[in-house]
Amino acid sequence: MYAVDLHSHTRFFHDRRSLGDRFDPIGVRLLAWTTGRRGLDGFATTNHDYYTPFSSSLVTVLPGIEITTTRGHLLVIGPDPPVETEPGKLTPAEAVELAHDRDCAAIVAHPFRNSTITDLEELAVDAIEINGKHPRTRPLVAEIADKRGLPLVGGSDAHYPFEAGRAYTLIDAEELTPESVVAAIRDGRVEARVVDGRLDQLLRRGYQEVHRRKHPEDILGKPTPGIGEPPGESDADDRGS
Repeated sequence: MYAVDLHSHTRFFHDRRSLGDRFDPIGVRLLAWTTGRRGLDGFATTNHDYYTPFSSSLVTVLPGIEITTTRGHLLVIGPDPPVETEPGKLTPAEAVELAHDRDCAAIVAHPFRNSTITDLEELAVDAIEINGKHPRTRPLVAEIADKRGLPLVGGSDAHYPFEAGRAYTLIDAEELTPESVVAAIRDGRVEARVVDGRLDQLLRRGYQEVHRRKHPEDILGKPTPGIGEPPGESDADDRGS
């Protein structure tokens, strides 16, 4: 079994592309160090709408991209992800087709934040993500996955290196390669895990507060459970019990 963070970003800013491209090699090294310290075997680089190949001597770096579709974000992970996509241009179906044409897995990212991809029951995705920033939505995500007969995978959605590895995926494979990861996801030989240490709890509370302060505009024009309070949030949870 290999432990892999299937959702991470090499930069914490998304403007000024040329500056970001120069920073990405540093981001990869920091992610590799953090995931290694967490005891993980690897991570996927899933930057927003672009892919740059990287490697590390510390852990395995898997190719990937996070595509901004017309209905939310889709993770594409595998041996040959698209190099670049235009944000908001592809429909979910087009993004999934693109992933499969390139022998990659198509995964619904944070389905309860800025997304209605899971409303498309006919969409041929390969898995649904438990996002490290919103682990309390897990029962809702699991219900969708169960109805669709899809496996759950885990990813931290790290934009800062210290966030990496707080959610990850156990992958049952003989070796850790892009091809073996895709096969394991499609066969359901994966298991989502969420780390729940004190530091991870503080990070999640901080993340929720940042979103409350920023009042982000939902790309679909209405709030979703991933922003602010997830549905079913209890007073006990608010007290940290």
